[in-house]
Amino acid sequence: MKRALWLVPVLCASAILVGSSANAAKPPACARPQGPPQPPTATTSENIGQAYFCIGDHYARVVDNRSLLQSAFSGLANELHKRGLDQADATVPAFTGDRDSDWEAFKAVYDRVTGRLSPEVRQAVAEAAMTKMVASLDDNHAHWQHPGPRPPQDKPYGLGFLVSPAPPLMQNVPDQAVPPVYITAVAQVATDAGLKVGDIIEAVNGQTPFVDGVPSPGVYKLLGQDYPRSDQVRLTVKRPATGRTWTVTMKPKFFDAPPRQLLESKKLPGDIASLVLHGFAPDAADQIFQVLKDMGTVKGMVLDLRGNGGGSPDAVRKLVSALVHNKTYSFWCDRAGTCTPNKTDDSVPLLNIPLVVLTDRECASACDAFTSAVKDLKLGTVIGTRTAGAVSGPAGGYLLSDNSLISFPEQHEKGANGEVINGVGVAPDIYLPRTAEDLSKGRDPGLAKALALLTH
Repeated sequence: MKRALWLVPVLCASAILVGSSANAAKPPACARPQGPPQPPTATTSENIGQAYFCIGDHYARVVDNRSLLQSAFSGLANELHKRGLDQADATVPAFTGDRDSDWEAFKAVYDRVTGRLSPEVRQAVAEAAMTKMVASLDDNHAHWQHPGPRPPQDKPYGLGFLVSPAPPLMQNVPDQAVPPVYITAVAQVATDAGLKVGDIIEAVNGQTPFVDGVPSPGVYKLLGQDYPRSDQVRLTVKRPATGRTWTVTMKPKFFDAPPRQLLESKKLPGDIASLVLHGFAPDAADQIFQVLKDMGTVKGMVLDLRGNGGGSPDAVRKLVSALVHNKTYSFWCDRAGTCTPNKTDDSVPLLNIPLVVLTDRECASACDAFTSAVKDLKLGTVIGTRTAGAVSGPAGGYLLSDNSLISFPEQHEKGANGEVINGVGVAPDIYLPRTAEDLSKGRDPGLAKALALLTH
């Protein structure tokens, strides 16, 4: 079985319920990408139709086609209203459940309404319709990408820091994001502005990142890396280590930042290997094996997966296979409910060392899957907080004729014990979160607890 990358991400359902009209015209079928990405072109009703039928033909679960079209039309109507361009005949058709004739009815109204708009507004309406349709799947691994302007320089762009909760968590599973927002990594441009890890972002342009416990998409957009952006951002910052609160004004820019290694490692007292894995790249397991070999004697391993957004299911399989043999570590289930077990690769040599895994709420997708295998198969101790639960299934991408990409799972994920992890996450064996104050004061209670377990 060909294995696809999980897109975090960051992580399940749909075919069309009822029959189809024999003579109804259909848009070109979606296809797997071939070759390098090409510049996107204008998005039309044809592309919305491609995505609509692509979901119906390939998605992991069954959905009613009417819900897809209803959501797409909602996106169209909302965008028209927002721009003050609503039209008297922009009324959703009465859908019957026949996916082909329903598409024909949708397309007729959509083309009539958008035909009266300028090209710029027509594109905005198309993007709103497509985004709303894909979002109706309520799937953290279902996405539509129509790339906008790209930075002209081969450098990072933005404010020069990363935050927790990270933007992908807020975008994909916002109900799991909790305050405060604090800085987890800084480049020199942020250091020059006086920022440090652990600093809490209390407000952005006077607006709090959370309102009544709900994250503000507008605030997170200002903290993100969107290009181009010329507006200045005024941050109200608090440093837990000193209690100081102040305001700093920054402007998005290109900046120099050292490349972030996939794997950071060091050997701790007691011959304990401390490994920080930032993502499940295809060669992640091989890198871990090589580092352990280079360390010589290793009596225990702390695998830090905090902030790990996922990656390749092949890397998950190989790493689990180095911990146990002859086991099923997860299942992938199709829309008919048939589940295929994912079994360990017993040709991978066993490490035979005690393991502690550090997790947080941003351990997502492949990270969810790996942590679930560790917990279910009792391969080590999990310390930290519950994982993201953003693991609906391995996502594959399909190219549309405007060179945009739609991706979604064709199978949904279950853990080794047959449990659903998506939307729930994996609970740690020992609940011990790392807070903004810990970062600000240079403490890591999770790592300290892991060392205590492995050396006693």
